[in-house]
Amino acid sequence: MRDSLENEIPYIKFKDVSFSYPGKKENCIVNCNFSINKTGFWMVVGKNGSGKSTLLKLINGLIKPQNGFIDSKANIGMVFQNPDHQILMPNCRSELLININQDISQKEINKKIEYVLDQVGMTGFEKRPVHTLSGGQKQRLTIACALISNRNFFLLDEPTALLDQTSQLKVLQTIKNLTSDHKNPLSALWITHRYEELNYADAVAELKNGFLSGWQEPSKFQYN
Repeated sequence: MRDSLENEIPYIKFKDVSFSYPGKKENCIVNCNFSINKTGFWMVVGKNGSGKSTLLKLINGLIKPQNGFIDSKANIGMVFQNPDHQILMPNCRSELLININQDISQKEINKKIEYVLDQVGMTGFEKRPVHTLSGGQKQRLTIACALISNRNFFLLDEPTALLDQTSQLKVLQTIKNLTSDHKNPLSALWITHRYEELNYADAVAELKNGFLSGWQEPSKFQYN
């Protein structure tokens, strides 16, 4: 159902990227080198103030590096920490409708809505008012919105920070399932400070004092 970039593998590459905000001596991101050139579930772990949000802004093009360059071929969708800051419409269907960026028939619209809700474990929620959804369901709705708008590279900024444990696991499993579906190439970069979430990742890196470590398997990940 994801028509745009359907057969494209999204990729992001940072080469010697540095960035600092005006008036601050230290760099938020220092000589950052990494690449994501295959589908999968990628996680970056770091404490508050380590530069995680700055890294996402650089990937998304909201800020530009002062040194180095970023090469990107990805249709990026954002999922924020608080879904209430992202959802605009009163029910699930209307929220999904405003995220459809194609001129397609009503029949195709209905198919896409049914498909993305199924993908995030919310079959039958089409007419549900947003105010009746749990925090985890709202977060999965934002993921469905990214899917229906044909995004193939998700940036998730601590998406479970405000959720209870059950909802955390459902959101984690949703992204794990989506990034494991090789018929529809999809990558996700998940920012977290929760070490217990790392087991869901295909690869993990640590951001500390603006420096990003190399990618490691979760089972071999070493905290610095």
